[in-house]
Amino acid sequence: MAIFDLPHELLVTLQPKTNASEVPSPIPIDVAHASSDAHDAKDAKAPSTSCLLCSARFPDLQEQRQHVRSDWHNYNLKQKLRGHKLVTEVEFDKLVEDLDESLSGSDSSDSEDDDDPRESTLTVLLKKQARIEYQEPEGLDDLSSKKRKRGSGKPPLVWFSTPLLPSNTSLGIYRAVFTSIEQEQEVDMVKFLRSKQLKPVPSKPPNDSSNGVPLPSVMTSPQVFLCMVGGGHFAGMVVSLAPKYGKKNTGVEERQATVIAHKTFHRYTTRRKQGGAQSSNDSAKGAAHSAGASIRRYNEAALESEIRALLTEWKELIGQSQLIFVRATGSSNRRTLFGPYDGQVLRQNDPRNRGFPFSTRRATQAELMRAFIELTRVKVEEVDEGALAVATVLEPASQTPKPHATASKPIAPKISKEEEEAILHTTQLQAMVRRSKVPALLSYLSSNTLPADFRFHPPSSQANHHAPTPLHLAASINSPAIVLALLTKANANPTTLNGEGNPAFALAGDRATRDAFRVGRSELGEQKWDWSAAHIPSALTKEEAEKRDARDRQEAEKAETERRKVEEERLRKVEDTRGDGVAGGGGVRKGGGKALGAVEKTGAEKREEESRGLTPEMRMRLERERRARAAEARMRGGRA
Repeated sequence: MAIFDLPHELLVTLQPKTNASEVPSPIPIDVAHASSDAHDAKDAKAPSTSCLLCSARFPDLQEQRQHVRSDWHNYNLKQKLRGHKLVTEVEFDKLVEDLDESLSGSDSSDSEDDDDPRESTLTVLLKKQARIEYQEPEGLDDLSSKKRKRGSGKPPLVWFSTPLLPSNTSLGIYRAVFTSIEQEQEVDMVKFLRSKQLKPVPSKPPNDSSNGVPLPSVMTSPQVFLCMVGGGHFAGMVVSLAPKYGKKNTGVEERQATVIAHKTFHRYTTRRKQGGAQSSNDSAKGAAHSAGASIRRYNEAALESEIRALLTEWKELIGQSQLIFVRATGSSNRRTLFGPYDGQVLRQNDPRNRGFPFSTRRATQAELMRAFIELTRVKVEEVDEGALAVATVLEPASQTPKPHATASKPIAPKISKEEEEAILHTTQLQAMVRRSKVPALLSYLSSNTLPADFRFHPPSSQANHHAPTPLHLAASINSPAIVLALLTKANANPTTLNGEGNPAFALAGDRATRDAFRVGRSELGEQKWDWSAAHIPSALTKEEAEKRDARDRQEAEKAETERRKVEEERLRKVEDTRGDGVAGGGGVRKGGGKALGAVEKTGAEKREEESRGLTPEMRMRLERERRARAAEARMRGGRA
């Protein structure tokens, strides 16, 4: 449910939650900036353009102020307060890059150990190190997360309630989607939210009655600008806030985002296996003279010029945007976007500037679209009154003053034997489902006497919340063989819901997986399960599915044959035209060579013709001999 096209009956009854005790799951805010003034007073003896804590110097006062607000400075401040070792900028960049890789891996994979997506990069880094030193009991983690101390800033989510939903259910909207003026007037948040409602944009814009030109409805609707830069990757996008409804392969109208403009860049700028940008390493250790360092410096300059040229090209679109969301880690990346430089587009003091109030992955177009959907989607949270009562009882004990940390580290509590077995079964089952090992999966379930609807552990993780059972996981990764085997042979229940309230069929992403559910319904019969509750359409036999697949393949082959015929006819006409030209000239040959107008084969075509019919080993041997002869020819030419 998007915040810009909420139902009218919901908007009428919406009310803000002002009582702090009613707000569900308070989100921790980074408090690193709160002690920057105290640190400035402590280092008053230092020069005006240096930082004694980080041992860094800056060309002007503005750079120093940006450094004090940076994650690197605040991380060192946290380290000093804890009595730990301080890090240089190169080491901090390496920590952030390792953190980004652990959060994402690839741009399409979801990590099972993702932290709360609403936390900042510095908070996630500190919490990751805290988990390495001390791991809290999983039983108390949910309760302790309910009552976390907030910083001096406001929480990133604004919570609302409505009589249409149960009393323990709240609706949350990110504060960042409101303007600075609207955020100051929290009492009128509902009124501002009503004013932001937009009419859907038709998939086919209407034509202007005067000249028949489609009206630019997308360009006239409100829009936002999003960009991410880091690790040599850049992604920028301008998205319209007006919703657009279109039909996908399911045949149902779905809400879609309208992308006005998008662009991505990638340059090799980070030092492999060592981490950190080349400019950071040069600032810390001096300029390196290797070939890789020169390439990285060139790529950094090229990436900076490409980004600034794109911002200049999109200057009008950015100027029309209501909000600007930016993620730029490191001072060099922020200088690339905010300058100062001649003709800069983005400004540091622009009130439209926003940061992403959740963790982000590698800068790609897909990640920008994921971030836009996350920003514009309403969050639904249910308050567990029993857990809150227990947390209220435990709160006085947690507020008792604790002695200073001693030299001995706390001992991590051991998990129970049942939890350890559940985690082991979860790892094994998920690996078999992802690799489509049908016999191994069925054998593992029967030998360990596990039900087909086994719940993955821990259930609180984001991946297990989305796909808590083997059937949900198989449907989400589009594995029809696993789906059919779990339904017909393991007796899996298709009506089981995940943490989002969706059955396994709702997670299927292609037709083959959906057909597997329908074939399972046909083989099991109508009385086996409540198929309507599982959202599974009418039954489909395996023969009908195979016939439809064969018909689709025949249609694809027929279309490919027609395309080849058209291409062959075009090539024949070209050859006839060339032949007529040679015949008209009397087939003139010059110097005993080839006829004028004849097409000579390229070197690649000749090599392909020579290696036709050979095995891969013979092709490799032929290629080695060809390279050896070429090397001998070059050596003879050098001696001559």
